[in-house]
Amino acid sequence: MFCPNCGAKNADQARFCGGCGRPFQTAAAQPAPAAPPVQQPLAQPAYGGGPVKPLSYKIFGDNLPAVAIRLDAGESIYTQSGGMTWMDAGIVMETNMKGGLMKGLGRMFSGDSLFIATYTASRPNQEIVLASSFPGNIAAIDVSRIPVIAQKSAFLCAQPSVSLSAHIVRGLSGGLFGGEGFVLQRLSGIGMAFIEIDGSLVERVLAPGETIKVDTGNVAAYEESVQYQAEMVKGFKNILFGGEGLFLTTLIGPGRVWLQTMTLPGFARQLLPFLPKSGSN
Repeated sequence: MFCPNCGAKNADQARFCGGCGRPFQTAAAQPAPAAPPVQQPLAQPAYGGGPVKPLSYKIFGDNLPAVAIRLDAGESIYTQSGGMTWMDAGIVMETNMKGGLMKGLGRMFSGDSLFIATYTASRPNQEIVLASSFPGNIAAIDVSRIPVIAQKSAFLCAQPSVSLSAHIVRGLSGGLFGGEGFVLQRLSGIGMAFIEIDGSLVERVLAPGETIKVDTGNVAAYEESVQYQAEMVKGFKNILFGGEGLFLTTLIGPGRVWLQTMTLPGFARQLLPFLPKSGSN
């Protein structure tokens, strides 16, 4: 390079001019280029498959509801045996115990079938429809954030990344007087699950420590963070003439709860007086 002061030629790496001794100005150090951001892998479900794709679905039918699910090639949905209503020709059914005999027995105790039917699309844009077995609603629940506990026989269908198992109610009072017995259904994992709701559906989010009291049987589901217990009705006259029985179900936040306005046993009791008796003409 040449000195801008005296014009003498110097080596390219020289710091001072050999002719006039003037120091050369060096270029300011350039910051190292920032490393590219690290791409975080998608959450891996516990069932061992790849990342869970968002599910395409539509709930229809008002108080006689069904859910229509669109599956791409390779996508699956599972339900209890006999739960499918109709499906496109590009969907293949496989029936098994899903998790083995012990998990199958747990499902039976929680109100579902021993065998599970898995439906897998063999080509794109295939539809499968699953209908509720009782008038009411269908609730779509993403269990990825926290597991959900549901009433017996509530499970309708779910993605394979969602695990269905039995849940044992803690506490003697909750199991005996909570309205659903000691064995409920637990939905955990990653993805969408659909449960049946008797009657109309109300969804509430409870703040930490917030409490609601519910008539036994009207709790359809609740997040695992919610405390579930039974509480005796106070007051002798309330017990005898209040019409609510001896116990109420108490739910304590934080967490989300799904409430139903009707129960299947209560509906059956209303119909009982109108059913023909044996031996009557």
